[in-house]
Amino acid sequence: MTTAYSDSRQTRQAIIDACLQMNATGVNQGVSGNISVRLEDGFLITPSGVDYAKMRPDMLVRLPLDDGTAMPGQMKPSSEWQFHRDILRAKPAAMAVVHAHPVHCTALAMNHQSIPACHYMVAAFGGDDVPLAGYALFGSAALSALVVAALQDRAGCLMANHGAVVTGDTLERALWRMTELEALAKGYITALSIGAPKVLGAQEMAEVKQAFADYGLKTK
Repeated sequence: MTTAYSDSRQTRQAIIDACLQMNATGVNQGVSGNISVRLEDGFLITPSGVDYAKMRPDMLVRLPLDDGTAMPGQMKPSSEWQFHRDILRAKPAAMAVVHAHPVHCTALAMNHQSIPACHYMVAAFGGDDVPLAGYALFGSAALSALVVAALQDRAGCLMANHGAVVTGDTLERALWRMTELEALAKGYITALSIGAPKVLGAQEMAEVKQAFADYGLKTK
């Protein structure tokens, strides 16, 4: 998908289903994650603090891309609406943003560690590593600026003392990336526990990124 989503019941339900899938697969816990998708004239985002199992399509919040002013009568948007908006503004090809607190990603983020090219699937995030965005208060403009900078040429990053965020040209691909990022983080932590992971070189990663053109999932 390379075009914006329509604001339909189907789209809204797909966001809810993605939230439920995050928790079912263990890449998120409780209501700590949030998801947005691009619309032609704004974006849809999950509401603040609502149990995914109780979330209804009409609870999704529609916001403009030029500011964060919700239309009257809507629920309060996720506290992280600002970095969702700013990511979508900075990355026109991104149609969905997924934020979560996967345990292994968050463990690395707590230690302020990025993920090097310890596995070829790092290329799924657009470069030779999965970078770490610096720490700032959740929901703040400062955090948004740090996340947008980390994602400048990447499709995912860790967030210091926080969690992780990924983008995709579809919601499905963004969700896939979050699952893959947690698998990478778990593998990296496991490798660190038994030795020093061998990092792929620049030429090796260049070959992987070229091969990803036929992988079926865009790297950015």
